[in-house]
Amino acid sequence: MSDWVLLGLIAVLVMLLLLTVFGFAVYSGLFTEVVVSAGSPPVGSITLAYKFRVGPYGESGQLFTDGCSISSKLYSIGVYYDNPHTVSPEKCRFAIGRILSEGDAKPSEEQIKRFQKYGFKIFSFPAPSHVVMATFPFTTPLSIHLAINRVHPALDTYIKERKLCAHPRIEIYKEDRIYFVCPLARQGDFYVPEMKELERKSRAAAAEAEDAQTDITGADTLSEASSISIEATTDSRDTSVATSILLPFPASRGREEADNRSEHSYSESGASGSSFEELDLEVTVDGEGAAGLLPDTGCGGNLEVTDKWTKEPIAAERGEE
Repeated sequence: MSDWVLLGLIAVLVMLLLLTVFGFAVYSGLFTEVVVSAGSPPVGSITLAYKFRVGPYGESGQLFTDGCSISSKLYSIGVYYDNPHTVSPEKCRFAIGRILSEGDAKPSEEQIKRFQKYGFKIFSFPAPSHVVMATFPFTTPLSIHLAINRVHPALDTYIKERKLCAHPRIEIYKEDRIYFVCPLARQGDFYVPEMKELERKSRAAAAEAEDAQTDITGADTLSEASSISIEATTDSRDTSVATSILLPFPASRGREEADNRSEHSYSESGASGSSFEELDLEVTVDGEGAAGLLPDTGCGGNLEVTDKWTKEPIAAERGEE
């Protein structure tokens, strides 16, 4: 009889444990509906202290801890520039830090010096005009993992279906909510100086490679044209045809088109394909704000930055924060 009682107690304890885990997951946001929308941002201009890294997003957890250890009262922020499903982990670029001030408020000199002492840098982001955004509860550490696995796929689907140019991914941990924000315009304003320098070097390297390829193509074309001109007759019409072959128009035209593309574009975004009316934007009554936004999105076709959150996710991969 005592054995049955013991087994019954064990079964009850297991059931209570499972119910506790299940309740904890529900409280963390397991069944929270993820709603993605486009409109006015939930935050204004901010000044942040940050550290920039190139490597797996799993390393961001330590940077969050570093910032929190300096000041636990400030809100955390993470800016992720590359899609981890299309960019190798060691090449992903991100900035992690703490928000020192918002809006017109100025950070104190004491705060700035304290963060700079531990290797953080100071930078300011302007208030984005329009964004793609979503929120998720931030009640437990598990909320972070649930948010990463549920919100980012929803953002990817929303952006792909509407062919938008929305990047980088900004995560703001504020009180009991996690805000996911993707600017729809002036994306370069949300690039920290280190990221801008990497982009500049990447474009310069691409331009050099393109010049080298153009030189090789031109040399091959010249060689072929020379052999043709040797075999050609001295007729003036044939001579003019041979001369025209010498001019590599396709190569020069492609270069001109590439130079006119935006430096912060997605090759597959098709940003011009959707109007802001289709996005159900939260526009003011007088209609201001949306006008003139699309031409400033910076979405052309630069192949150096095409791997920022453009593919459908396979599985979210990021370490504990």
